[in-house]
Amino acid sequence: MNETIARYKNAVLTYWTGREPRQKIWLVAGLILILLMAATLTYFSTKQNFVPLYSQLSLQETGQIKETLDGKGIPSRVSKDGMTIEVPDNQVDSLKVELAAEGLPQSGSIDYSIFSDSSGFGMTDNEFSVMERAAMQTEIANLIKNIDGVQNANVVITLPEESVWLNSSQESATAAVVLDLKLGTQLDQDRVKGLYHLISKSVPNLPIENIVISDQNFNSYGYDAGSAGDSTLAAFEQQRGIQKEIEQDMTRNLQQMLGTMIGPDKVLISVTTDIDFTQENRTEQLVEPVDEENMEGIAVSVERISEAYTGEGSVPEGGTAGTGEGIPNFVEGEGDENSEWERTEDRINNEVNRINREITESPYQIRNVGVQVMLEPPEGMDAIPAQQIADIQQILGTIVRTTLPEVDGQPLSQEEINSKIVVTSHQFAGKAEEVAPDTSQGVPTWLYVLAAVLALVVVVLVIMLARNRKQVAIEESMEEMTLDSVALPTEEVPDLPVEGSGPAHEKRKQLENMAKEKPEEFSKLLRSWLSED
Repeated sequence: MNETIARYKNAVLTYWTGREPRQKIWLVAGLILILLMAATLTYFSTKQNFVPLYSQLSLQETGQIKETLDGKGIPSRVSKDGMTIEVPDNQVDSLKVELAAEGLPQSGSIDYSIFSDSSGFGMTDNEFSVMERAAMQTEIANLIKNIDGVQNANVVITLPEESVWLNSSQESATAAVVLDLKLGTQLDQDRVKGLYHLISKSVPNLPIENIVISDQNFNSYGYDAGSAGDSTLAAFEQQRGIQKEIEQDMTRNLQQMLGTMIGPDKVLISVTTDIDFTQENRTEQLVEPVDEENMEGIAVSVERISEAYTGEGSVPEGGTAGTGEGIPNFVEGEGDENSEWERTEDRINNEVNRINREITESPYQIRNVGVQVMLEPPEGMDAIPAQQIADIQQILGTIVRTTLPEVDGQPLSQEEINSKIVVTSHQFAGKAEEVAPDTSQGVPTWLYVLAAVLALVVVVLVIMLARNRKQVAIEESMEEMTLDSVALPTEEVPDLPVEGSGPAHEKRKQLENMAKEKPEEFSKLLRSWLSED
């Protein structure tokens, strides 16, 4: 065994010492690359990909499933919120069947099957009422969970006590529902109205006005909000939705723009607006001159009257009808002298522009807007440079000027615009943690590329080794040919006698026969003699 190891060791050393420095570098680099790729492939091939087994669980359900999986020795992970449990992807289907057979997950809620399981002579009326109400709450909550956008629902029902008196008035039931909505989900009017009808029809003697529905953020959903009428609550919800949408659009645009300049996690923006929802319908009948510069209209008809008189005698004091002062171009006569007068009158009918307008004002108008921006300075700086803050204020000023072109018919001054913008620079105390993308699904593309590169390197190394072996074989054959062609030593060797007898003559004959019949053995014999000499 030791001899075999030594022989292989000598062969490796001989092969290594016979290589050129460049070939040694390529061999070492190729060996290191192969080892690294093999280690990488081994790591990713043995790595377990975890996928969700159950999601949207309660903490109690997550604890039950986690305890069962740990008892079975199955690795599992629980999400940060405790609502999702993950297991290796190759065990998801089998675990769902096994856990379902064991009755997991157990929600801890009561359903109607408990009446058939627990019914007996020992159950009192109070116990039955409590279990009936709990089962009713559970079933309503399960129905509400089927609505798109609702993660969970908690229902509390109060049932009136039945009276033994016939003439007593029957009380009504009440219900309070708290919805756990998914992030970004907003219940529209149709779904809110459907929730009210669902709850009202599921509980006996439960009118709609005795139902209260809210979400986890304490936002109430009234039944009137689902109608398309002109109720005050419906109008408020609609106006509030418009205002919120406008503020969100402005905030999103500013966040995208300033986040590109400063950094997406270094900008905090708040936009507040004051919107006038007064809607006005009016009719205007305007009269405007055609020629606004001279305030004149178009002459439709023109009538000119001219009168003239020539005669003798004086005009009586005070004048006569149609004469005297006030008559254009009147010349008063004196004594018996001749008198003359004339009168010219122009009657012109002008036409003007008559404009009739029926105007419906916009359903809303932005009366005021405020923009508050908080910036976090870069690392190593206490505050953002003043020039950069001034540039940001100028950008925000342009946006405010575009949003509010004028107030009360007057354009905004620069001071008024600056009063609506606040830009501060502070170090943020905390930041929202970004959720890392789930990379456990499937095999990454770069892993296939790495495997292809590894295969290519292996092929190149195999070709290089084959070429090296071939070169070694050629060198060995050349050495053998060189040894075969080596001339005998130049030392004078006594010639064998050509004729005669004796041992020398017999050796000569044997060598000649061997050279003719077995030239290969004759050459080996010569090499052995040369090596001994």
